[in-house]
Amino acid sequence: MAPIKVCCIGAGYVGGPTCAVIALKGGENVHVTVVDINQARIDAWNSDELPIYEPQLDEVVRECRGKNLFFSTDVKTAVQEAELIFVSVNTPTKSYGLGKGRAADVRYIESCARSIAEYATSSKIVIEKSTVPARTAHTLDCILKANCKDGISFEILSNPEFLAEGTAISDLLNPDRVLIGGAQTENGLAAIRRLTEVYSYWVPKERIIHTNTWSSELSKLAANAFLAQRISSINAMSAICEATEADVTEVARAIGFDKRLGSKFLQASVGFGGSCFQKDILNLVYLAESLNLPEVADYWRQVVLLNDYQERRFASRIVRCLFNTVSQKKICILGFSFKKDTGDTRESASIYVSQHLMDEGAHLAIYDPKVKHGQILRDLKSVSAANPDRVEKLVTLHTDPYEAMDSAHAIVILTEWDEFKDYDYEKVYESMPKPAYIFDGRLLLNHKKLVEVGFLVEVIGKVVSH
Repeated sequence: MAPIKVCCIGAGYVGGPTCAVIALKGGENVHVTVVDINQARIDAWNSDELPIYEPQLDEVVRECRGKNLFFSTDVKTAVQEAELIFVSVNTPTKSYGLGKGRAADVRYIESCARSIAEYATSSKIVIEKSTVPARTAHTLDCILKANCKDGISFEILSNPEFLAEGTAISDLLNPDRVLIGGAQTENGLAAIRRLTEVYSYWVPKERIIHTNTWSSELSKLAANAFLAQRISSINAMSAICEATEADVTEVARAIGFDKRLGSKFLQASVGFGGSCFQKDILNLVYLAESLNLPEVADYWRQVVLLNDYQERRFASRIVRCLFNTVSQKKICILGFSFKKDTGDTRESASIYVSQHLMDEGAHLAIYDPKVKHGQILRDLKSVSAANPDRVEKLVTLHTDPYEAMDSAHAIVILTEWDEFKDYDYEKVYESMPKPAYIFDGRLLLNHKKLVEVGFLVEVIGKVVSH
């Protein structure tokens, strides 16, 4: 029996890991090709240094690459040979025109649709894998039908990803659910069954959920909005805790024992980041506005506003504690990715805390164990449009955390990398001007021990040093 031929357009954080696991678990039953027009990215996928960091990803790719998993820039051939085509391209928030700052930019989705229509020589099942606005399947359907050749048809499915970066491979290997939405027609249901067959190689049938297209598209936005809402809710409580004698970790623990709520996503922090939460909420805001539901739009917008507030509040606290000025002072930033176990910096709180500190004239010494230095510089220049040259003057990047911390006026924890817990802070303290501060934006360190060493410790959601 011939293997199911799968093509994925887009070799990024979703397409690469997803297809690697499909190849791993599908074995000889599937033939997977990941394509991208970015030659450097494809070269990286074919090398020993993959373009993204994700635990277990290297092992999975090495196991399958060259057997039933391939990476290529030949989009035309991959589209022509595939039966199933995943569309997994970036859909950033629009930075221009109608819906600026809220709507998703789907121009790459549209470009993919036009390429598929141009190259296809047989009927295809086209699958939205990117996080997309509701009704994007309708857009794909319109473009494909308007440009398809005689005798060729397309079925559009929505199959959103529910991956958490840092645990993406384990999420793919053992998913809570796989959601597949499609037209409730004979051909649409047949397409749903065909994609279900691929996932059934390792996912139990009861975890594969079938819906209509609208429900599938909206479920992805709703899931991320609900998760981000919990983070903003506990972060709002953290501000109250800091103004009283409450401890946000104790409050979160008490809340988490309620079976109706549970304990997940109740970790107070400097703020959420990543490619999805803010983008998807703003997309939901735009959708609500478009449907003339202003109260709904305002409700979800507040989740993002609270997150922005948390980042500003933390940065302001650093300045206030350092005698209302950080100008010319060395501030060590530990962690630049938006969470541990990933090199992804998209919408990372580190970017915006660093921006506020640079606005105050601080000299930043930055260390992250996985984020490439070029990415850090690009991110900081993106929030320094009025004066990009300041990044070169104010920022020093380090490969040794002790060099980054040496002689710093303050250490700021912005990512919860496990290695940060094991540093010799007594040694670090000796090199720092006094009073020496640690600002823990992730509730990561042993605060009692740090106070015993001599540090003044400021954390999210409680008062440690008086």
